[in-house]
Amino acid sequence: MTEQKIELQKIDSFELKDIFECGQCFRWNRQEDGSYTGVFGENVLNIKKENKNIIIEGICKNDIRKTVEEYFDLKRDYSDIKQTLEKVDINMKNSITLGQGIRILNQDLWETILSFIISANNNIPRIKKIIEKIAKNYGSPIKWKQMLYYTFPTPEQLKDVTIKEYRDLGLGFRDKRIYETTQNILDKKLDLEEIQKNPNTLEVKQQLLTLSGVGPKVADCILLFSTLKRLEVFPIDVWVRRVMNHLYIKQPDEKKVSRKQIEQIANEKFGNLAGIAQQYLFYNRKAHLK
Repeated sequence: MTEQKIELQKIDSFELKDIFECGQCFRWNRQEDGSYTGVFGENVLNIKKENKNIIIEGICKNDIRKTVEEYFDLKRDYSDIKQTLEKVDINMKNSITLGQGIRILNQDLWETILSFIISANNNIPRIKKIIEKIAKNYGSPIKWKQMLYYTFPTPEQLKDVTIKEYRDLGLGFRDKRIYETTQNILDKKLDLEEIQKNPNTLEVKQQLLTLSGVGPKVADCILLFSTLKRLEVFPIDVWVRRVMNHLYIKQPDEKKVSRKQIEQIANEKFGNLAGIAQQYLFYNRKAHLK
């Protein structure tokens, strides 16, 4: 692995805070200068923005340009997506204004599965802390600028980790779920390579739901935020239910709003861009529903 640097000029729809603090990833951290440093795959990169130019440097296993293009989904035209979604209604237009710089990352499928199992009934600072502990204890070290970073461990690196060892890292009730899911992947009860080849999103979701700790919301997050990249899914948590009720359903008791009701509206309004629409709605929630 070598140290590399690249400058991407005049990149549209790319705001660091929008990308790294929208709940889709957990291993990127803001630095004192406003840049972000993160670990993904076998790469450690620092990213900063100057005007519309993106400056990226760090340790990269493969060619940095190709790696960055793939991870940040740079070949997808987000300007065109925003123009399409803005036509849906004023609610979506306002939401896009609040989250102009969002891009949905192409994250490693295995890491995304475990990260979102850990995210269940958890808050982002604690999720990040647990994931860092797992990486430090079982991942591989990468040294850059006198600092040690750690890759997210592979299933093979986790094969001998016990439930108690996970519990000692602070996973709580998720310890057994992480253990069972790891063993299922190692035993090929779910083949990660095969599901990435399956174009049928519903079938892939049903397969993900067989994993311990994966319910409908976690499955949708995995489908949307990983290399599976199924943009038609619409993850629903308490906040998405709240914003959808606030903007569209207007049920006095939001607890009575069903998942099916929300999914139907999302499908009718946003179609195969529902996942990206959900991310813009996240910013509407942040602005109005705290």
